[in-house]
Order: sequence, then C-alpha cells, then structure tokens
Amino acid sequence: MKKSILIAVMALFFTAAQAQPTQPRSEYPRPQFERADWQCLNGTWTCELDFGQSGMENKLYESKGFGRNITVPFCPESELSGIGHKDFIPAIWYHRTLSIPQAWDGQHILLHFAGVDYRTKVFIDGKEVFEHFGGAASWAVDISRYVKAGSSHQLVVYAQDDVRSRLQPGGKQSRRLHSYECFYTRVTGIWAPVWMEPVQKNGLKNVRITPDLDNSQFVFEPEFLETDAEATFTVTVKDGQKVVGSKTVRASNSAYVAVPVKKVKTWSPETPFLYDVEYTVSGAEGNIIDNVRAYAGMRKVELRQGVFYLNNEPYYQRLVLDQGYYPDGQWTAPTDEALKQDIVLAKEAGFNGARLHQKVFDQRYFYWADHLGYLTWGESPSWEMDWTNQIAARNMIAEWEECVERDYSVPCLVAWSPLNETWMEDVDNQRARLTNDLYFMTRRLDRTRPVVTTSGGYHEGFTDIYAEHTYVQDPVALYHQLEMKPDGSVYNHFPDKSAPWKGEAYMIDEFGGIRWVQQMKAKEVTPAEQFWGYGKDPQSLDEYYQRLEEQVNVILSIPYITGFCYTQIVDVELEKNGIYTYDRERKFDMERIHRIFTKSREQARQEVDKMLKERDK
Repeated sequence: MKKSILIAVMALFFTAAQAQPTQPRSEYPRPQFERADWQCLNGTWTCELDFGQSGMENKLYESKGFGRNITVPFCPESELSGIGHKDFIPAIWYHRTLSIPQAWDGQHILLHFAGVDYRTKVFIDGKEVFEHFGGAASWAVDISRYVKAGSSHQLVVYAQDDVRSRLQPGGKQSRRLHSYECFYTRVTGIWAPVWMEPVQKNGLKNVRITPDLDNSQFVFEPEFLETDAEATFTVTVKDGQKVVGSKTVRASNSAYVAVPVKKVKTWSPETPFLYDVEYTVSGAEGNIIDNVRAYAGMRKVELRQGVFYLNNEPYYQRLVLDQGYYPDGQWTAPTDEALKQDIVLAKEAGFNGARLHQKVFDQRYFYWADHLGYLTWGESPSWEMDWTNQIAARNMIAEWEECVERDYSVPCLVAWSPLNETWMEDVDNQRARLTNDLYFMTRRLDRTRPVVTTSGGYHEGFTDIYAEHTYVQDPVALYHQLEMKPDGSVYNHFPDKSAPWKGEAYMIDEFGGIRWVQQMKAKEVTPAEQFWGYGKDPQSLDEYYQRLEEQVNVILSIPYITGFCYTQIVDVELEKNGIYTYDRERKFDMERIHRIFTKSREQARQEVDKMLKERDK
C-alpha cells in the first residue's frame, strides 16, 4: 500500500516537472551591467493580435488576460512564439501578471524591454505609464509609482508596427506578404528579453567605459538615478582575483573616473583579455546602495592615413556579413548558446569579425564576441526607409542615438554604420542632410570609433571609412574594377551621385554572395530558381572554391583596400549565399574555406599576378 502511494506521488511529481516549461532566454540580458537581484519576465504571456487596431477603443489595456498564449521574447511571426502568424500584424497586445517582491519595497523598480518593434505603450492596472518609439533600441520604464511591493499587478503592453509605411527602421523585414529575394519574415512586438530589477534611489543608471590604452587607464562616466551629496562611487578593476586598479569619488553625474592599470593587457581577436569590473555606490555610513558587475577590454581603434589600426598596430579586418536571423526565432536567437555558436562558426571559417547587418544585435551576442575575440560593426536596421521624409528622419535619428548609447562600452565593437545603400533619389537635399546629421551625431556620441556613414549606395560628404559594395563575379573584371586608376581615383559605384574618395580608409564591405544550394529541404517549397544569390550558380564545388578564392585574392591584393566583408555567414530564408545553411550546418570543407579567408596579402598578390598573366595569354 505504502509502495503504491509512493509510486503515485513520484509519478505525479514527474508529470508536474514535465509540465513546467524551461524559461526561455533566462540568462541576465545585460551582461556588461549586471545586478544580482532581478526577475526574468520571459516565458508564457497572453496576447491578442489586433488586426483592426481597435484595441484602444475596446479598452484592452484594462485586460487581465487574453485568450491566446505567446512565448516571450519571441515575435508572433516566429515558431518559437507558439503562434507563427506570417501575415501582417499591425498591432498586438500582451498581458502578464507582475509579482513585486516585498524585499523591493522603497526602491525604484525598473521594467526593462530589450526590444519591441515598433511603437510601444505600457499599462499597469489599466493606466498608461510609458510610450516608446523604436524597434531596435533597448529601454526601461520606472514603474515604482504604479506598483506596490508584496502585491501583484496587471501588465499590458501594446505594440504597433508598420514597415510598409517606410517611416520607421525595419531592416530586412519584407514589405510584401511573403519573403522575397533578400527580404525576410517580419518581426512584430516583443522580440528581445523582458526583465525587472530594483534599484535604490541613489543607485546607478548607467556607466560608460572608455579604454585609454596610450595612458594605461580606463575612464568611467557614471550616471545615477538620483544623486546624494554624501554618497561615494567606487570602481574596482580586477585581473582575475587580483585588483589592478581602484578609485573612489563623490557620486556625481559630472564625475569622470580615471583608473590607471599597471602592466596593461590588451583586447584583440587573437588575445581577447577582459578585466572584471565592479561598481559600488556607498552611503555616508558605509552602507551599500548599489553594486553592479561589469567587464572591460583595453583596446584602441584608430584610423591613420587610410589604414585601420587596432592597439596601435595596422590590422586588416576580415569580416563577414551577419544578419542575425534564425529559422525558428527570426530576430531572436533560440538560446544563449546559439548566439555563441554563430561566432564560433564564423571564426572557424577564418573571419576575425562581422558587420552586424540591418539589425541591432542582442547584448548577449556582444558578450560572446567580447569573450571569444571577434570584431563587430554596429548598424541600424535602416534600409528601405524614405530618407526624404522628415518624420522618417526623426524616427531614425532618435532610435540610432539610443542604440549607440547602449553599446558604447562594448570592447568588440569597433565601428558604427548607421546607413546601408541609400539608393533613394534626394529631394530638397533631405537625404544628404540626414546622412550628415547621422555622421556628426554619432561622432559626438562616440569619438573613439570610426563612423561608416553609408555602407554602399550614395556617399555624401562625410565618413571615416569609405565603404563600397561589389558583386562582380569574374575575378579579372573585379580586379580591373577595383584597381586604383592612374589619376589616383578608386572604385565608386555612383560617382555622379556621391562625394569622391578623399583618402579615407577604404573597405569593400559587401562582396561575393555566391549562391550555393547544398540541397533543398522538404519545407523549402520555393522553386530553386527563386532562391537569392549573386551571379550564375557554380556547377561544382571546385568551381565554387575557385571563384571564392579568386575574389578574395583580388581584394586582398589591392593596397588601398584596408579590409573586407564577405556576404554572408549563413543562408537566410530565400537567400542561399551563406558559408553555412540557415540551420547552421556546414556546406563546405571548412579547412579550405578557412585557408581562403585567412590568406596573407602577399600570397594573394602573387596569385592575382599569376591569374592576370594566364588570362592575358
């Protein structure tokens, strides 16, 4: 009798354990500014797709639960959300209950959203508490006035999204019903982690980290929720368990805290050393007001006479285009490990970094890039906006400012690229004005990194890196396109509509894109001829390798080109020009691929000379 009861209890326990889903993306979302006390809000919410946009009239903000479950942080278009609705979703409502711990009494309670596309309103118990514009930016709302410690409250989030308006940044999201060419499944509403944390009123809001390699110090700029004249701010820098630098100052928003570090260790893709950092805010009596863990990398990025320097040494950037899409999550990686694995795969292919294309990437991605040693370019999802429209320009500028501020302290991030291929004809000089506004704004926000104002397309007056795209497939034709002309001019795709190259660092930051369909899976019902890629398909793997190697050789061989970015690391939906499949499976002999992308410039020059002589025969 007792044995049967025990078996029944164990069976009940096992069933309950099976019924409890693992909380998705439960790691701390902001690893360079981490507190111990926080609450992950990812998981099961309820939602309603508001196709008629009548939810406000129907007072859905007063909801205590909708009729459909959704798994946050995955967008409703994704399979991981549990919905997978691929048609246009003009608006969506979310609901979940917030339980505020009693221990958080008397503190500021910050509700964080790492990404909601596009216009968001937040309601607590039916009352609107915040509105935000911008699908790529991360933001937080202080809900302290609207909640009570030890109580539960109704959280409702409303998101509107309209990529077809061309007035908002949307990146590669398709403006047609289905995906086509290099435009992919849309992303609506919450697509990145949501979490909540308590902060004392005199606690930290943010800290900017500037590495100063030449003077062997880090400079920290703290920002506080509220300031207290008696409070102090302490920065401690560690190499493992050893303290290598520390300083205490008054807790002031005007403080610049320079912390010298002895026997500096630099960060690079080859040696990605990171210092552990701790911030402590203390009261007059020595009580701890706030404690935050961080990390920092000592590295310097600079351009000298058209050459990219890393840590005062010339450094050739061998980048790959990464669009950050996943077959089951769209903009959202299914796991933290998936973010790490994308970088591992790219390094296996021979790349030392990535141009993060038309999407603002997860802060956990930067964490892994920092730890694994991998350069990145930060880019806005700005493509296909109406640059001549002043509302679009305002939306772009405001969102981009938030994105630059968020990732300022990231060691692996070495360039900013706000615009991609601005093909649209100018009207009343509005496109040119926006382009230059973005350049100067980005430089004011961050004077430590170069700005690639426009990647490809029409170049306006100001940029630090002159970046061009070419998908010429024949290597001899590619060489003659890119070789410096006798008058000192270089390849400019639109010379009649662009500012000329003035000796800036010059990169080919899109090339290749060779289509190779390893095999068509059952779920890929699209005819193969609709798959996207550049040039005619190679007829064999040997032909693929030869074309790829010859193109890479050409770019490496040309002296004024200071780096490249190959299109692309993985296939994305219909676009089949990745080094790996969309499922991150290998398509090629990776040792051979690695040798191609890591080849020395001298060897490449010799092979190009030989190729040109053979073609001239």
